[in-house]
Amino acid sequence: MAKRKSLADAPCPVARALDAVGERWSLLIVRDAFDGVRRFSEFQASMGVARNILADRLRLLVEAGVLRTEPASDGSAYSEYVLTPRGEALFPVIVTLRQWGEAELYRPGEAHSRLVDRRSGRALTRKVALRFEDGQPLRAQDTVVKKLPVPATEP
Repeated sequence: MAKRKSLADAPCPVARALDAVGERWSLLIVRDAFDGVRRFSEFQASMGVARNILADRLRLLVEAGVLRTEPASDGSAYSEYVLTPRGEALFPVIVTLRQWGEAELYRPGEAHSRLVDRRSGRALTRKVALRFEDGQPLRAQDTVVKKLPVPATEP
């Protein structure tokens, strides 16, 4: 398999984000981590991914600072994978992808999972939405990417 070109130093923040978490197994690992999956065997059982691919993606997510390893909470010899603050910051991304998938990729009435409030069990129905400071909806046509100048370095 050819080694992919790193985008870690790309001038675009989307490219950098994709370099860290843009591979499908990586985002599915993050999804499962939000659901409390912590062990290699649990990730593998949830996703059905090959062991070598899972090991590689977990390693990359640890290197990217999205996950960290820690000793197993039950005192066994196993390690567990835990979301870091950087990983937890991906929650809105996962929720937005979920909501887009629900709205765009299912036929009416087709069964799928639901995101629910852990305490009440009620489905979360409010959609993630970008808004201006005044609360008005922000649409793609309202924005443009502006490249910023490179900050001057001190002598």
